[in-house]
Order: sequence, then structure tokens, then C-alpha cells
Amino acid sequence: MGQYACGDVLLATVALDDRTAAKTRPVVVIRTGESGTIRVCPVSSKAPNDAPCLPLTIDDFENGGLDLFSESYVMTSRVLVLRSADVIGKKGRLTGESLAEITGSVPAGGPKGNEPANKSGSSRARR
Repeated sequence: MGQYACGDVLLATVALDDRTAAKTRPVVVIRTGESGTIRVCPVSSKAPNDAPCLPLTIDDFENGGLDLFSESYVMTSRVLVLRSADVIGKKGRLTGESLAEITGSVPAGGPKGNEPANKSGSSRARR
């Protein structure tokens, strides 16, 4: 569908885990790859009980946004690889600060975003 960059918020059909069915939901691009692949963290309207996540609000967007009536949550423990062709659409772009916090929260063994993480002084509550 197009070229995407770290911090883009896209729509794609993904599952939150191996127990749930895939559905169309927002995802945050945390890394771009060769041959049209992107690494993303899915977004949910409900905070999980058993996995780390970060809240996402309209203030986290540099431009665009989601139809948010309340907080959503970036599932930082769930990193998925998608083909750019699997993207349904683009919803917006996160601020550099929000992206840095998300990529800094991805587990050490997981893929990292292209921007440095800055965990110090964070005002966002982890769950």
C-alpha cells in the first residue's frame, strides 16, 4: 500500500495473542525492514491483565489520530511482522517522545525502533 515509517499508526488485521481471533485494529510501527516488511505493536481498547502495555491518547499524536473516547493501550510485549501490502490504512503519526517510550518498552530480545528510547522522566504510567 505504501512506505511507512517508525511512529506511523496504521490499521491492519492482527490478533492480540494466539488465543484470540484476528480483527482490524490499530498498530504502531516500531521498525521498518527490507523487502516491504514492518514490525508493529498492536493497540487495544482494553489494558491486558497479563502483559505490559502503555496508554495511548490523542495527545501522543503528532498528526492524525484514532477515534478515541478513552485511552487505548499499546501492547509493547507483542511485536508482529507485517508486509506493507497487509496494511489497510494510515491513521496518523506519533510524536517522537511517544514513539521513544514505546520502543524503549519493547522487551530487550525484541526488535527496537530506529529512534533512541528515553525512559527517564516519563510521566506515562505503565500497566
